[in-house]
Amino acid sequence: MELTRRDAMGALAAAGVAVGAGVVADRFAGTEEDPPAFDEHALATTVAVGRAIYPSDLENVESFVRTYALSRSEGDEDYRTGMADAVAALDEYTQDWYDSDYVDLESETAETVLYEMGVDVEDPDPEGVPPERVRYYLVNELLYALYTTDTGGRLVGLENPQGFPGGTDSYQRGPGTDR
Repeated sequence: MELTRRDAMGALAAAGVAVGAGVVADRFAGTEEDPPAFDEHALATTVAVGRAIYPSDLENVESFVRTYALSRSEGDEDYRTGMADAVAALDEYTQDWYDSDYVDLESETAETVLYEMGVDVEDPDPEGVPPERVRYYLVNELLYALYTTDTGGRLVGLENPQGFPGGTDSYQRGPGTDR
Protein backbone atom coordinates (compact mmCIF):
# COMPACT_ATOMS: atom_id res chain seq x y z
CA MET A 1 0.00 0.00 0.00
CA GLU A 2 1.19 3.46 -0.80
CA LEU A 3 0.88 6.53 1.41
CA THR A 4 -0.08 9.59 -0.63
CA ARG A 5 -0.29 13.37 -0.32
CA ARG A 6 -4.01 12.94 0.31
CA ASP A 7 -3.17 10.69 3.25
CA ALA A 8 -0.81 13.33 4.65
CA MET A 9 -3.47 16.04 4.28
CA GLY A 10 -6.08 13.82 5.94
CA ALA A 11 -3.80 13.04 8.88
CA LEU A 12 -3.00 16.73 9.35
CA ALA A 13 -6.68 17.67 9.17
CA ALA A 14 -7.53 14.99 11.74
CA ALA A 15 -4.83 16.44 14.01
CA GLY A 16 -6.34 19.89 13.61
CA VAL A 17 -3.42 21.30 11.63
CA ALA A 18 -4.39 23.79 8.95
CA VAL A 19 -1.97 23.78 6.04
CA GLY A 20 -2.45 24.49 2.35
CA ALA A 21 -2.64 21.68 -0.19
CA GLY A 22 0.25 23.23 -2.13
CA VAL A 23 2.49 23.16 0.94
CA VAL A 24 1.65 19.51 1.60
CA ALA A 25 2.27 18.65 -2.06
CA ASP A 26 5.64 20.41 -2.03
CA ARG A 27 6.71 18.81 1.25
CA PHE A 28 5.54 15.37 0.14
CA ALA A 29 7.52 15.72 -3.07
CA GLY A 30 10.52 17.08 -1.15
CA THR A 31 10.61 20.36 -3.09
CA GLU A 32 9.90 22.73 -0.18
CA GLU A 33 12.70 23.60 2.22
CA ASP A 34 12.25 22.50 5.82
CA PRO A 35 11.47 25.25 8.31
CA PRO A 36 14.76 26.49 9.78
CA ALA A 37 13.63 25.83 13.36
CA PHE A 38 13.26 22.09 12.72
CA ASP A 39 16.36 20.03 13.35
CA GLU A 40 17.20 17.63 10.49
CA HIS A 41 18.43 14.98 12.94
CA ALA A 42 15.10 15.08 14.81
CA LEU A 43 13.24 14.74 11.52
CA ALA A 44 15.43 11.84 10.35
CA THR A 45 14.92 10.09 13.69
CA THR A 46 11.16 10.57 13.42
CA VAL A 47 11.26 8.96 9.97
CA ALA A 48 13.31 6.06 11.41
CA VAL A 49 10.69 5.55 14.13
CA GLY A 50 7.99 5.57 11.45
CA ARG A 51 9.82 2.88 9.52
CA ALA A 52 10.13 0.80 12.71
CA ILE A 53 6.47 1.00 13.73
CA TYR A 54 4.65 1.11 10.38
CA PRO A 55 3.85 -2.11 8.51
CA SER A 56 6.70 -3.04 6.18
CA ASP A 57 4.48 -3.20 3.09
CA LEU A 58 3.75 0.55 3.20
CA GLU A 59 5.43 2.70 0.56
CA ASN A 60 6.36 6.40 0.78
CA VAL A 61 6.82 6.27 4.56
CA GLU A 62 9.61 8.85 4.50
CA SER A 63 7.62 11.41 2.50
CA PHE A 64 4.52 10.85 4.61
CA VAL A 65 6.33 11.13 7.97
CA ARG A 66 8.39 14.15 6.90
CA THR A 67 5.32 15.96 5.60
CA TYR A 68 3.27 15.15 8.68
CA ALA A 69 6.01 15.95 11.22
CA LEU A 70 7.04 19.22 9.57
CA SER A 71 3.49 20.46 9.16
CA ARG A 72 2.42 19.24 12.61
CA SER A 73 5.26 21.05 14.37
CA GLU A 74 5.27 24.22 12.29
CA GLY A 75 4.31 27.21 14.40
CA ASP A 76 4.15 25.13 17.59
CA GLU A 77 7.40 25.71 19.46
CA ASP A 78 6.30 23.67 22.50
CA TYR A 79 5.49 20.66 20.34
CA ARG A 80 8.74 20.97 18.40
CA THR A 81 10.72 21.24 21.65
CA GLY A 82 8.94 18.21 23.10
CA MET A 83 9.64 16.24 19.95
CA ALA A 84 13.33 17.21 20.06
CA ASP A 85 13.49 16.17 23.73
CA ALA A 86 11.93 12.79 22.89
CA VAL A 87 14.49 12.29 20.10
CA ALA A 88 17.30 13.22 22.50
CA ALA A 89 15.99 10.71 25.07
CA LEU A 90 15.81 7.99 22.41
CA ASP A 91 19.34 8.80 21.23
CA GLU A 92 20.66 8.81 24.80
CA TYR A 93 19.23 5.33 25.32
CA THR A 94 20.68 3.97 22.07
CA GLN A 95 24.05 5.63 22.75
CA ASP A 96 24.18 3.91 26.16
CA TRP A 97 23.24 0.47 24.81
CA TYR A 98 24.34 0.47 21.16
CA ASP A 99 26.94 3.27 20.88
CA SER A 100 24.87 4.79 18.09
CA ASP A 101 22.11 7.30 17.47
CA TYR A 102 18.71 5.74 16.83
CA VAL A 103 18.66 6.87 13.22
CA ASP A 104 21.84 4.86 12.50
CA LEU A 105 20.53 1.52 13.82
CA GLU A 106 19.62 -1.43 11.60
CA SER A 107 15.85 -1.75 11.08
CA GLU A 108 15.42 -4.83 13.29
CA THR A 109 17.42 -3.22 16.08
CA ALA A 110 15.41 0.00 15.76
CA GLU A 111 12.19 -1.98 16.35
CA THR A 112 13.71 -3.85 19.29
CA VAL A 113 14.99 -0.68 20.96
CA LEU A 114 11.45 0.66 21.34
CA TYR A 115 10.45 -2.52 23.22
CA GLU A 116 13.64 -2.59 25.29
CA MET A 117 13.08 1.01 26.29
CA GLY A 118 9.57 0.09 27.43
CA VAL A 119 7.81 2.43 25.03
CA ASP A 120 5.13 -0.19 24.32
CA VAL A 121 4.01 -0.45 27.96
CA GLU A 122 4.34 3.16 29.15
CA ASP A 123 1.48 5.62 29.12
CA PRO A 124 2.13 8.52 26.76
CA ASP A 125 3.04 11.65 28.72
CA PRO A 126 4.57 14.76 27.13
CA GLU A 127 6.30 15.65 30.42
CA GLY A 128 6.98 12.15 31.73
CA VAL A 129 10.04 9.93 31.86
CA PRO A 130 11.88 9.29 28.57
CA PRO A 131 9.87 6.24 27.42
CA GLU A 132 6.62 8.13 28.06
CA ARG A 133 7.83 11.12 26.03
CA VAL A 134 9.04 8.89 23.17
CA ARG A 135 5.67 7.18 23.13
CA TYR A 136 3.78 10.50 23.19
CA TYR A 137 5.76 12.53 20.66
CA LEU A 138 7.04 9.84 18.30
CA VAL A 139 5.19 6.53 18.46
CA ASN A 140 1.62 7.58 19.24
CA GLU A 141 1.78 10.67 17.06
CA LEU A 142 2.94 8.64 14.04
CA LEU A 143 0.41 5.86 14.65
CA TYR A 144 -2.34 8.45 14.93
CA ALA A 145 -1.18 10.00 11.68
CA LEU A 146 -1.22 6.64 9.91
CA TYR A 147 -4.52 5.30 11.18
CA THR A 148 -6.45 8.50 10.50
CA THR A 149 -5.66 8.12 6.80
CA ASP A 150 -7.66 6.16 4.28
CA THR A 151 -4.66 3.92 3.57
CA GLY A 152 -3.86 3.30 7.24
CA GLY A 153 -7.51 2.75 8.05
CA ARG A 154 -7.77 0.01 5.44
CA LEU A 155 -4.82 -1.77 7.08
CA VAL A 156 -6.90 -2.27 10.22
CA GLY A 157 -10.32 -2.65 8.61
CA LEU A 158 -11.56 0.94 8.98
CA GLU A 159 -12.99 1.60 5.57
CA ASN A 160 -13.96 5.20 6.33
CA PRO A 161 -11.75 6.84 9.01
CA GLN A 162 -12.89 10.13 10.49
CA GLY A 163 -12.35 13.03 8.15
CA PHE A 164 -12.79 11.05 4.93
CA PRO A 165 -15.90 11.32 2.81
CA GLY A 166 -18.14 8.43 2.05
CA GLY A 167 -21.50 9.14 3.63
CA THR A 168 -24.00 6.45 4.46
CA ASP A 169 -23.00 4.36 1.47
CA SER A 170 -19.51 3.77 2.91
CA TYR A 171 -20.71 2.06 6.07
CA GLN A 172 -23.56 0.11 4.51
CA ARG A 173 -21.30 -2.12 2.46
CA GLY A 174 -18.84 -4.69 3.72
CA PRO A 175 -15.08 -4.20 3.88
CA GLY A 176 -13.25 -4.68 0.60
CA THR A 177 -16.32 -4.20 -1.59
CA ASP A 178 -16.46 -1.45 -4.17
CA ARG A 179 -20.25 -1.13 -4.36
